[in-house]
Amino acid sequence: MPSGPVYADLRSRLKVSALHTVCQEALCPNMGECWAQGTATIMLLGEVCTRGCRFCNVKTGNPRGVGDLEESARVADEIIQSHLKYVVLTCVDRDDLPDGGAFVFADTVRRLKAGRPELRVETLISDYRGSLESLQTVVESGPAVVAHNVECARRLTPEVRD
Repeated sequence: MPSGPVYADLRSRLKVSALHTVCQEALCPNMGECWAQGTATIMLLGEVCTRGCRFCNVKTGNPRGVGDLEESARVADEIIQSHLKYVVLTCVDRDDLPDGGAFVFADTVRRLKAGRPELRVETLISDYRGSLESLQTVVESGPAVVAHNVECARRLTPEVRD
C-alpha cells in the first residue's frame, strides 16, 4: 500500500487542488514509491474520456467541450511547490475539443518551466486524431519528452484491445 510522509503530502496537495493523477485513477501499487522518488503522472483535462476503450477503467462520457480554465495554473502551482523532479503530463482523450487539449498541455509545460526550470516534464499525449497542428503546439512548448502510447496496429485493435 502506498504510504509515507511524501506520499501523504502529495496526495493531500492533489486533493485540495482538485487535480487527478493516473497513479490514483489506476490504483497503481507503485504510487508511493514513485512519488517518494520524485515522479508523478498528472492527468490533465479532467477525468472523463470521450472514448470508451474496453481495456481502460477511466470514466467515459461527453464533457461537451467543458474544461477547467484554471487547471494549468493549479497544476503548475502545486508541482512547483512540490518535491517532484520528473512530471509526466497525460490526459484523457478529449475529442470534444478542437485541438484535443493540446493548448492545455502547452500552457502547463510553459508554466512549469517558468516556475521550475530544472523540473523535467514529459508529455504523454493523445493521438489528437492525427492533427499535426496540435502536436506542434505541444512540441513548441518545450517539454523534455514528447511521448504517445502506441497500443497496437489498428487492424488488430478489435481482437487484441477492444
